[in-house]
Amino acid sequence: MINILRGLLVVLCCAAGMVAAEEKNIMVTSGSDRATPIAVVPFGWQGGNVLPEDMSEIISNDLRNSGYYSPIPKQNMISLPTSASEVIYRDWKALGAQYLMVGSIVPSGGRLQIQYALFNVATEQQVLTGNVSGTTDQLRDMAHFIADQSFEKLTGIKGAFSTRMLYVTAERFSENNTRFTLQRSDYDGARAVTLLQSREPILSPRFAPDGKRIAYVSFEQKRPRIFVQHIDTGRREQITNFEGLNGAPAWSPDGNKLAFVLSKDGNPEIYVMNLASRQLSRVTNDGAIDTEPFFGKDGSTLYFTSDRGGKPQIYKTSVGGGGAERVTFIGNYNANPKLSADEKTLVMIHRQEGFTNFKVAVQDLQRGSVKILTDSNLDESPTVAPNGTMVIYATRQQGRGVLMLVSINGRVRLPLPTAQGEVREPSWSPYLN
Repeated sequence: MINILRGLLVVLCCAAGMVAAEEKNIMVTSGSDRATPIAVVPFGWQGGNVLPEDMSEIISNDLRNSGYYSPIPKQNMISLPTSASEVIYRDWKALGAQYLMVGSIVPSGGRLQIQYALFNVATEQQVLTGNVSGTTDQLRDMAHFIADQSFEKLTGIKGAFSTRMLYVTAERFSENNTRFTLQRSDYDGARAVTLLQSREPILSPRFAPDGKRIAYVSFEQKRPRIFVQHIDTGRREQITNFEGLNGAPAWSPDGNKLAFVLSKDGNPEIYVMNLASRQLSRVTNDGAIDTEPFFGKDGSTLYFTSDRGGKPQIYKTSVGGGGAERVTFIGNYNANPKLSADEKTLVMIHRQEGFTNFKVAVQDLQRGSVKILTDSNLDESPTVAPNGTMVIYATRQQGRGVLMLVSINGRVRLPLPTAQGEVREPSWSPYLN
């Protein structure tokens, strides 16, 4: 799927000359620390039929995806305890595990009762125990819940494994016949459901902070327009209908406003709309292309991409307008800004000086250091987990658009299972519980 805004910026980037910048930042190429070994033992199952989901595998994958933990393979496990009384600590010390999780699943009255416990192997102490119940169809939900509880207990960071993801697929059947589909799935790509289908492009889907609404750009009127859709009912309303470009919607933290890009006055600029009153205010006013707004958590600051310095870089400004402050200085292209929940880390699409490849990178906003997270070369549309530990982005593999997940510390990088066709435009949900 063609990203119009980015295309405009790339053209400008190629045409413009180099601009001297404050080289006050430093580039970090990789980390040297290692993830903590953890063993999630297959949960005991006292029913007859084989369960459709492996809870221990889902929990292991969740903890691995965070970049904090390195699950021990099942085939390496010496014993398979399902309760605290069966744990033999020397088995897990021999494997180098620092933490151990065991659990059991018991059918009861048409539901499943799950007991689980987490242990510190070194101290031989139980650090977490709990239970959860649900139907067979809720096995993934319960596994994500257990992973969330465990991750928060061990790290002090709220788990984000029960969140959801939006993305767009494009299936081309012939030269003039392409179907675009807006999908919602678990954060890891599982259980995708269709929210919207169109014969025209769908761009920039974004979850509202309440997780109940989404904003996106649709070309169903043969030109870009922004819509807001209610997830549960499918009801939607058109938000913009201006001449020219209508794109890149971004929600304010309270969900009452949308920032977006309009070219109704001739140049792409950033505007903010109060959704209740539909009052529109212009934020930027510059001869350059200003695009890809993203609200700071205070709701009064906007980060955005602009080529006002000669090449695309990230700036920030007050929602009320005024002067803009440049944020990025390393590389000849920095765009599509996203912030971690604590606003200490800026996630962006980055290109180093002397290179042509676009990669996902993070900048420490306190220290100014920049670290490249990916090893692909056509990355775009990064979206950050609400706890700031993981990033999902679009890239290409074997000539096809796919989604990838990378941990913010760079330890984990893997493709996500998604539907057929070109996959683009991922967007992470907020916490949903």
